[in-house]
Amino acid sequence: MDLLTLALIGLVGGLITGISPCILPVLPVVFFAGGVEAARDRPAVANRAAPRGMVVGAMPQPSFLTRTSPAAATGAGATSESPVAVLDRAEAGAKADRAAARRPYLVIAGLVTSFTLVTLVGTVVLNLLGLPQDLLRWAGIVVLGLLGLGLLVPRFEELLERPFARLTPNRVPGKGRGGFVLGLGLGAVYVPCAGPVLAAITVAGATGTVGVGTIVLTVTFALGAAIPLLVLALAGRRVAERIAAFRTHQRAIRAAGGALMIALALALAFNVTDAIQRALPGYTDALQSKVASNETVQRQLDLGGLVTAENAKIADCTNDSTALEDCGTAPAIRGIDTWLNTPDGAPIDLASLKGKVVLIDFWAYSCINCQRSIPHVTAWDKAYRDAGLVVIGVHTPEYAFEHETRNVVDGAKRLGITYPVAQDNSYATWTAYRNRFWPAHYLIDASGTIRQVSQGEGGYAATETLIRTLLTQANPDVRLPASTQVQDTTPTGSLTPETFLSIGKHSNVAGDYREGTATYTLPANQETNTIALGGTWTTDYQGATAGPDAVVRLKYHASVVQAVIGGVGAVKVRIPHTNGAATADLVVNVTGTPRAYPLVSGTKAVDGTLELHVPEGVQLYSLTFG
Repeated sequence: MDLLTLALIGLVGGLITGISPCILPVLPVVFFAGGVEAARDRPAVANRAAPRGMVVGAMPQPSFLTRTSPAAATGAGATSESPVAVLDRAEAGAKADRAAARRPYLVIAGLVTSFTLVTLVGTVVLNLLGLPQDLLRWAGIVVLGLLGLGLLVPRFEELLERPFARLTPNRVPGKGRGGFVLGLGLGAVYVPCAGPVLAAITVAGATGTVGVGTIVLTVTFALGAAIPLLVLALAGRRVAERIAAFRTHQRAIRAAGGALMIALALALAFNVTDAIQRALPGYTDALQSKVASNETVQRQLDLGGLVTAENAKIADCTNDSTALEDCGTAPAIRGIDTWLNTPDGAPIDLASLKGKVVLIDFWAYSCINCQRSIPHVTAWDKAYRDAGLVVIGVHTPEYAFEHETRNVVDGAKRLGITYPVAQDNSYATWTAYRNRFWPAHYLIDASGTIRQVSQGEGGYAATETLIRTLLTQANPDVRLPASTQVQDTTPTGSLTPETFLSIGKHSNVAGDYREGTATYTLPANQETNTIALGGTWTTDYQGATAGPDAVVRLKYHASVVQAVIGGVGAVKVRIPHTNGAATADLVVNVTGTPRAYPLVSGTKAVDGTLELHVPEGVQLYSLTFG
């Protein structure tokens, strides 16, 4: 493991996160409480406060060295301060300015420290102490609320900061106070957007496998995410120093900053920030995907293959075993963004399900393999729920649009899923189970031990037999219904493999393929099991967006063909004839969230050719065959 490479990966991952929608809810607090609060007095302000005879920016001189006449010195407006008092006051002002100048850096230092400690050791410590996993988050929310109240009530702020005085290098009264404590609070509640770097950090911290590499990765990730925040805080300070209104209304500005902090605390407490983040476009998703698809990143982070003491025995299981095996205690479900189909969105703890047989199903709603598998899972849930089976779907996204909760809700509804679904956007649970496939089933007995692993399609009869065996072992008196009768539509024989159009995963492309915008010509000769592009397309790390005269030709061997498409428009599907003519056989009206649209539905695999004429602006992600 190359520490320098890990540091660069962490920094880049953090920078992407630092400009992502996930950071937006905390920006006003950083701008006002971290930046505007740090504004230093400008010379003009100091000039008005200086005694007669002083030159702004110079050390005050004894009265006998100044040009002020004795009459002036004793006249109206004369100061009675001694030179020592003036020197003390000037030094105090300079100290306050230096303290204020440090505030943005203290806020960021506190955030990096808190985020690093909470992420790496928070879960382990809380588990050892038997405390709830969200304790640190709630502690951070309380800190934010109290600091906000302190900005509104200065005397309360002085009282509040006394216990933290040793943590804060700046002890000068005034606006420089509390920066580090504010950062500690932000770090405890800071939830970065999902990505490969965060997935590796989360799993390492949650399982206690923290080494030098993990620490380097976490610290550089936190620093990368903090850099945009620091820039914003410094910008806030600059604005406050340049605009007179900020200086003449300092009390109101402090109150506004306090109100924003309290508002953020309330928004976090009631999960309003989650709704805000979901409503914003995922403009950094393509960058995250680019990082995730990089071979160096995959090798360094070992996503999907991270071996820990918690999951090491999973490798002892053979895939699709027809007999019960001992694959070790099931890892905890962790890093979940949202729970669906549970009372009030409450999370499910595997430890609370002891005595029940549990089936964990990894899926993604646009995955054709999952679409063929899920009818079996929903049938098992319906048949055996009353007998003690608990099915938990873990939705781990394959595409950026699959991160959106509303899309997952829609996909689950279309597939008839009513059992609990955990939205695993950070790949934390996926990585904890060392999973690599959609779909994948992990069958867990009543004691919490994994007894079967089934990765990929098929083997449903064997899995159901083992479910029935475990239910009987858990409760010998249980009365089981008849076995379910769901047709196994797993493809047999050699079929055209799933084909992606994204830069990082494109495959089976005949002819030219380039990154970015390019114009293509369909090749005269094209082999089976390939696709070819024609017209203008713009490729990125999610898929390909159609431009003028965009067409894609498929030469496939399958009975079922689906295309994952997004955008709005009518896609014309043409079947070329041997004499060169072509007829429009199908129009696919694309609308709503990106999903899989059926193009061909047959009962027997055949060789075929399709041409998809795609309107401008419509995105084509992948083509799947069954």
